[in-house]
Amino acid sequence: MSDDRERDGSVAELAALLEQLPPALVAPVFTHSSWTSRRFHSYERLAFLGDSVLALAVTTHLYPRLEPDRFGPGRLTKIRAQAVSGRSCRAVAERLGVPDRLRAAAPDAVAPGVEALVGTERVLASVIEAVIGACYLQFHYDTTAAAVVKAFAPEIESAIEHSVDYKSALQERLARRGELVTYVVADEKGPPHDRTFTVRAAIIHAPIPNALCARGPSRPTGID
Repeated sequence: MSDDRERDGSVAELAALLEQLPPALVAPVFTHSSWTSRRFHSYERLAFLGDSVLALAVTTHLYPRLEPDRFGPGRLTKIRAQAVSGRSCRAVAERLGVPDRLRAAAPDAVAPGVEALVGTERVLASVIEAVIGACYLQFHYDTTAAAVVKAFAPEIESAIEHSVDYKSALQERLARRGELVTYVVADEKGPPHDRTFTVRAAIIHAPIPNALCARGPSRPTGID
């Protein structure tokens, strides 16, 4: 129970900023592009801005915190990617109550399709990025970044302690065996705004160079 309270409390500062936003910024944050005839009235532009603010806020937090001898640029990149991933953004959006806000903002004409939207990772991730973008415009970087780092704190800690990158792990293991891997999209499902892909990994045995197949060292010829 204490963990749940801690996670809910992590978004308190971001929630307070959201409540202080003027209506002109709040309206597009919770407007899907299919709900308006003018696409720029939706959350898409704010999400574009918020994505950059989120990445910078988390990067600025991680860089001085993690020891350079243990956390090189490659590892830092993986930790940041996991901390700000679509899954992480969705978790923060749910703690912030974004699904309920979307339901309340949806026009009556689109009511039948609202649940499908509020249940998708991509939509919730985009909205939380739009929230961040709107807060940046209203309160500027420092205030917004501090609230963002606290809101994503559980996801940041999880990324540091349990970094997950199966694709890189597979490629590194195969590289040690002199093998390569290629990826092929085997299947696609779902609507355009929430597409799910099934990808197959095929292992390729790298050919041994001819020079390594020689049974003995080569000797010069034609020289006395």
